Amino acid sequence: MSRLPVIPAFLTLLLCAAAPDPGIGPGPGIGSATNLPVPRFVSLRSDKVNVRAGPGFQYPVNWVYQREGLPVEIIGEFDVWRQILAPDGGTGWVHEATIRAKRGFYVTSDEATLYDAPNSNAGVVAYLKNGVSGTLLRCGANSQYCKVATKYENGYLARSDIWGVFNGEAVKP
Repeated sequence: MSRLPVIPAFLTLLLCAAAPDPGIGPGPGIGSATNLPVPRFVSLRSDKVNVRAGPGFQYPVNWVYQREGLPVEIIGEFDVWRQILAPDGGTGWVHEATIRAKRGFYVTSDEATLYDAPNSNAGVVAYLKNGVSGTLLRCGANSQYCKVATKYENGYLARSDIWGVFNGEAVKP
């Protein structure tokens, strides 16, 4: 009888027990570093945010987001690092200094109608193409519309047309 299969299993258990748990993975909970809800939405603080392969400067930069205000979802925390999920589905780690609590939105539909009131019978302010982003001002918990601001216009977008707010979530100014 050989003991070779037992040794790798033992070493694997030992290594897993010694590795820090960075809180990877989405799910309702409280962040280990901030005691804030995880997941939650925040936005990028500047036009140059390095997204790393892991929670530390020693990890390589996988890509750089060049879009201040882009909403991202925090799905994990480790010390001063936040694991994010971006509107395009990409995930990675950013330093806490590169994000801010100010909420943003990102249009995910081909074209979203910006209304002057929170209903589809209201006047049309503008049509926003996929990828347009701006500031998320407020959403009622049970509302199908959120008040938003772009660089040029303010109004209401259907919650289903944007990324940056959870279903049933209330966002207050």
